[in-house]
Amino acid sequence: MSTTPVVIGATAKHTATIIFLHGLGDTGHGWASAMERIRAPYMKVICPTAATMPVTLNNGFQMPSWFDLKTLDASGPEDDEGIKKATNSIHSLIEQEEALGIASNRIAIGGFSQGGALALYSALTYPKPLACVIGLSCWLPLHKTFPAAVKGNKDTPFLLCHGDCDPIVPYKWGQLSSSVMKQFLKSVEFRTYRGLLHSSSEEEMADMKTFVSNVVKPL
Repeated sequence: MSTTPVVIGATAKHTATIIFLHGLGDTGHGWASAMERIRAPYMKVICPTAATMPVTLNNGFQMPSWFDLKTLDASGPEDDEGIKKATNSIHSLIEQEEALGIASNRIAIGGFSQGGALALYSALTYPKPLACVIGLSCWLPLHKTFPAAVKGNKDTPFLLCHGDCDPIVPYKWGQLSSSVMKQFLKSVEFRTYRGLLHSSSEEEMADMKTFVSNVVKPL
């Protein structure tokens, strides 16, 4: 990754980490304060920023993007190579935390929109157990490669959140991704937010905070 992640240190003894990935065109700063509000004192927060690249969907305009988005058609072509390359960089971030002494099952990963899609893919292709996975207003990329592509985290709790008025990533994409994932994962919770567009809300943040604190308890 070309840019330095936003890192918010734990305010107590650091025993857990949340890695959260922003949406298309955003940076790590876009989600840092929201993550700071939902984390417990023993959790460190890492909000990396995607490299800037031309995005096909936006007429080749350059912006921070985890991988190229070619279309918003569910059956359209996907940036297979780009998704896998971005996944490797997220796996490296997880491994850096493990090298600091944080066990993989004390590391939560999540993201919004394109970042949420990458978080889901990265978690399912990571061989070691993670604490939990959160996908906001997102979808499962390369969904036809699953469940064969799964390398781990079949028993890890997943929380998927989606607004039912999302004009960018259709609500039905979230529903479809959830039903696909439920076929091969033990714990997938899908939460709907009435009237929510392609954004987050206080209610969603509160749900996320509850979910993370229930799974990643103090040591």
